[in-house]
Amino acid sequence: MSNRWEIPNTEEVSVEQNGPVTIIGKDTVANYVSKVFGWMFLALAVTAGTAYWAYESEIFTRLVEQFGRIAFFGVIILQLAIVAFISVRFHAMNFTVLVGTFLAYSVLNGIVFSTLFAIYEPASIVTCFGITSATFGLMSVVGYTTKTDLTSFGRLLMMGLIGVIIASLVNMFLQNDTMYYIISYIGVIIFVGLIAYDVQKIKSYVLIEDADMRKKASIMGALSLYLDFINLFLYILRIFGNRK
Repeated sequence: MSNRWEIPNTEEVSVEQNGPVTIIGKDTVANYVSKVFGWMFLALAVTAGTAYWAYESEIFTRLVEQFGRIAFFGVIILQLAIVAFISVRFHAMNFTVLVGTFLAYSVLNGIVFSTLFAIYEPASIVTCFGITSATFGLMSVVGYTTKTDLTSFGRLLMMGLIGVIIASLVNMFLQNDTMYYIISYIGVIIFVGLIAYDVQKIKSYVLIEDADMRKKASIMGALSLYLDFINLFLYILRIFGNRK
C-alpha cells in the first residue's frame, strides 16, 4: 500500500511506495472512489427504507414484546457477527456473496434503527441526519484532497474508539448522564476524523493488482464509510436529538 499520495495539477496521480513511484490516472482514482461511495449510499438507503418500514409495521416492536431483551440483543449480536464474518472471510468470499452480506447487514441495522422513530421526534431525526450528511461530505473532501498521510492519525483514532466502546459499556451500568454526553462528544470527534482517514485509505485500494480483490476491497471500503456515517449520526442524535 502507498505511504503518500501526491495529486498534482496534471491528469495523473503519483503514488510513492517503498519501491518505484506508481503513476495512476486521476480519473481512475475518482471512478473507483465514486463506486465505493455508491455502495455506501445504497446501504444507507436500504437501512433508511428498512427502518421506516419496520417502524410502520411495528415488526421489531412486536418481536421485542414477544421475546423481550433476547430479541433485541439477538439482533445486535447477529449484526456484530456479520461484520466479524465479513472482516475475517472477505478474502475467501466471492464478490456477489460479499455484497449480499453487506446489504443484509444494512437491513438488520434498519430494523434496529426503527426504534429511533419511537424515541426521537421525526423532525429531530431529519435535522441530525442533515448535520451528519454535511459533516460527512466535508470530511470526505478533506480525506480525498489532503496530501498529509493520515495513517498515524487513524491509528490514534482507532485506539480512541476502543476507549469509547469500553467507556460506553461501563456507563451502561453506571447510567451517568455526564459521562453519557462526554462519550457522545468524543465519539463525534473520533468518527469525524475516521471519515477523512478511511477516504484516504480507500484511494490506495486502486493500487491492488488483482481485479477481483480490488472489487471486494471497494465493498470493504463502503462498509467502513457506512459504519462511520451511522455511528456519527447516532452520536449526533444523542447530543442534539429531541426525545418524545
